[in-house]
Amino acid sequence: MAKKGDRRVVPGSNRRKGRVESSTRQVPAGDSASSNRRLIVIFFIFFIVSPALSILVYRFKYSPDTNRTDSYVYQRGLVKPDVTYQEILAENTRVSENTSARHYTYPVLAYITPWNSRGHDSAKRFNSKFTHLSPVWYDLKSQGSNLILEGRHNADGGWISDLMMAGDALVLPRVVLEAFPEELLTKKKQRSRAINLIVNECKEMGYDGIVLESWSRWAAYGILHDPSMRNSALQFIKQLGHAMHSVTSEGNNKQPLQLVYVIGPAHSEKLQEHDFGPKDLKNLGDAVDGFSLMTYDFSGPHKPGPNAPLKWISSTMELLLGSTSNGVQNLAHKIFLGINFYGNDFSLSDGRGGGAITGSEYLSLLEKHGPVLQWENNSGEHLFFYSDDNHVNHAVFYPTLLSISIRLEEARNWGCGISIWEIGQGLDYFFDLL
Repeated sequence: MAKKGDRRVVPGSNRRKGRVESSTRQVPAGDSASSNRRLIVIFFIFFIVSPALSILVYRFKYSPDTNRTDSYVYQRGLVKPDVTYQEILAENTRVSENTSARHYTYPVLAYITPWNSRGHDSAKRFNSKFTHLSPVWYDLKSQGSNLILEGRHNADGGWISDLMMAGDALVLPRVVLEAFPEELLTKKKQRSRAINLIVNECKEMGYDGIVLESWSRWAAYGILHDPSMRNSALQFIKQLGHAMHSVTSEGNNKQPLQLVYVIGPAHSEKLQEHDFGPKDLKNLGDAVDGFSLMTYDFSGPHKPGPNAPLKWISSTMELLLGSTSNGVQNLAHKIFLGINFYGNDFSLSDGRGGGAITGSEYLSLLEKHGPVLQWENNSGEHLFFYSDDNHVNHAVFYPTLLSISIRLEEARNWGCGISIWEIGQGLDYFFDLL
């Protein structure tokens, strides 16, 4: 969903480079034993004590709060930097008996794709962990001079009924706005038609609202560089939000329909013209119920690296919320900070290549290659390397309990919710953290 960033962290770039250099001065014979003892002490400190202290710091910093002590993964001491592939293979399907207990108290939005049945099952099994569920079902498209909303054939009424029986999570299908923006945003009838299609679908299908994705497509069309068109784009979102708020949901205790809007991260250290920034956030603050921020896909096949470096996530939030003087800090609670439940398997050959992997593919790689997982401090992610059957070296980045835990802590510090892309690609024990 997200665009790739221009910056990346090279795997292992912050690894300790401690070493002992030999002395060039002459050591008297009587001092030889003392010198050897000093070298042993130095070696012990650099290579034994320092790594151990690093692990202890992480364990102390991210030790479970009192409201998480009933979580199986914390009870078993699995949230740690020095995790092994054997532990992951043995423990990934084991979760707390009480799957309804919530440990992350801010809103949790989970995406579910129609091509991944695990997501549908996880949404039912761990329903109480989520406040919002967004099945990826709809596209709003141009058809000649008309508009059509495609995707009802994806909707699974039986599954929605099961969700309602399982818990209270709201169902907000994702709608991707693929209609030609020049037509949609400049013609009043087109805007009204689009809004009516969306609102009527929610009423007829009993949805609690929608998740709308359009900003990245508008940016690709160059719409957001034109101040007049950008204003029209923002006005359309506001008009849609107000229209949805005027309709009550059948299943959400007669509450107004909700609108969650998808936004991407900035691609550089400063906001560009097409980026969604603090002014846009403030402009839409009253009309939109939440903003799904895609803080993942930082790296790609041509720039192998971590999926979502922690410092990048933090800087993205700083850019979005801006300074305290612009009046948007109080909207942090409307942000759903993006967390990936998928990983990447990158080829490190000259041609580069590779791409996203799911949890089952990740487990297969662990079982086949038995790698040593490395914790990368700078990005806050685990990775491992392996060589395939053609002797091509690969780097694999996939979330672990610790990497997810510290991102939950980052979101908690901002006072915001999280959005997960997507739950069918994760491992079962990830949900123990939520």
